[in-house]
Amino acid sequence: VLIVRPIIKNILPLVWGMPDFKSVFHPVVVMPDEYWVFDFTKPSPKQWRCPLDYQIGRYDEHRPGMYNTELFSDGRDLHVGLDIGAPVGTEIFAFADGMVHSFGVNPEDGSYGPTIITEHEVRLPVSVGSNEMGDSQKIWVLHGHLSSNSLAGLSIGQKISGGQKIATIGNEQENGGWPPHLHIQISLKQPKENDMPGVVHLSNREAALAQYIDPRLILGNLY
Repeated sequence: VLIVRPIIKNILPLVWGMPDFKSVFHPVVVMPDEYWVFDFTKPSPKQWRCPLDYQIGRYDEHRPGMYNTELFSDGRDLHVGLDIGAPVGTEIFAFADGMVHSFGVNPEDGSYGPTIITEHEVRLPVSVGSNEMGDSQKIWVLHGHLSSNSLAGLSIGQKISGGQKIATIGNEQENGGWPPHLHIQISLKQPKENDMPGVVHLSNREAALAQYIDPRLILGNLY
């Protein structure tokens, strides 16, 4: 359920979220009862701060003007992951059994910083919020903007269990230069390295969404 508070409607780029997860998987981040759901399709006023510690940045969102580092000089601004804003050090858990596919640091200004990609064989809901599950399939899940110490002790092929702590959220100095948050993204194709394009050209939207499916299929209906 989403409620837009009249006193901020058309002023601040956010709405108030009340969670309705409907997820069969373990939470990747344990969310509180209330959090903000941002609307980054509009410019952000500079004179305010979000009053809650947890926020959501939406999947399949056109974000003009947000990506202004050299990494995005080609004009990409369609977000194909989902962001969970939370305090530095917030624990991140594996949503299901799987293994570590790859990990490392994406060091460019505006990139992911420390990153872990996990590999899973799962049955996903047929749509966001659905109780009906589809066929088993292999997926790869990117966790970006992590703390540097999240990478300590990892190895390629390392087994992980659903509900296992796999990382923590990093600070702005180590996470690519962003306010603390987790970027989570699902790919139906195996990545070649510890990276995925989290932002694509609007003209490539159809192909990108076919490969990078809605993270709410594992996170639950967060908005």
